[in-house]
Amino acid sequence: MIKHYRLANNLSQEELAEEIGISWRQLQRLEHNEEHTRISTFKKIVKTLNVPDDEIIKFIRK
Repeated sequence: MIKHYRLANNLSQEELAEEIGISWRQLQRLEHNEEHTRISTFKKIVKTLNVPDDEIIKFIRK
């Protein structure tokens, strides 16, 4: 989900990571579901990428 919306917003991993205050490597791991994140970081991601509420719910329920 993160990668899909990042690309839809024409952002590189580096740009999104800088915007939300994490390393690009951490973002890469999040995109590949290799790492969990804090709710505060997740909230920054979905706000920055304008992820619709229904997509957030689908993602959380996985």
